[in-house]
Amino acid sequence: MALFQLVMRSGPTVGKVYPLEAQVISIGRDATNMVVINDAEVSRRHARLELRTSAYAIQDLGSTNGTFINGTRLSGIQVLNPGDTVTFGEGIVLAYESVSAMELNATMQASKDAQTIIERPNLASVPARVPTPPPTPVRMPQPAPTPVYYSRQVPASPAPMGSVPAGQVPMPPEAAPARKGGKKTIIIILVVVVILILCLCIVIPLIVDVLKMDCMVPFKYFFNFIGPLFGYGTCP
Repeated sequence: MALFQLVMRSGPTVGKVYPLEAQVISIGRDATNMVVINDAEVSRRHARLELRTSAYAIQDLGSTNGTFINGTRLSGIQVLNPGDTVTFGEGIVLAYESVSAMELNATMQASKDAQTIIERPNLASVPARVPTPPPTPVRMPQPAPTPVYYSRQVPASPAPMGSVPAGQVPMPPEAAPARKGGKKTIIIILVVVVILILCLCIVIPLIVDVLKMDCMVPFKYFFNFIGPLFGYGTCP
């Protein structure tokens, strides 16, 4: 089991883990290296790791862009400590980590997660409370309607002649009183007729005589008829 590992923080494969298990580990762009980083900033044979007692020491192999430990360019051999940052060129950044420390942290985190799960019950396992449906209303039976019987009506027979009907006997209607004012109306009509006759016999002949129209058609026929009655002459 590897005690240390490199984790890429910046580069072509961010998050990739390189376990360090050999005594000597070469790093470079060439496929023959144990840690292969395919990037233009990494030389074909860029650096080398060597296990010394309980840690790895790193050495640059004359790369073009150099090797940096925590931002400082490496000029010889340097022992790495967990948490150090190894940079190749300007854009390839790897973190040197201890696997045992990482496992301890993961174990502690798993223990905390398990405690949280125990303290917080799984609500999904609790059966949901099914609401009780409301009671169905019971319909009371309606009483049957009372049958209605219709009787056949027999027409009443007419009362016999000469019999007195029961109850009040209607009295014959009284004669309507004579309308007042009938005589006055007749007198007024007679007066109007007399006035009209006088107008025809006196006023009209005077007007026609003044206008010298008494012998003109049709007045001459009228004057020939009434002239002898009132002493007028007749027209030829």
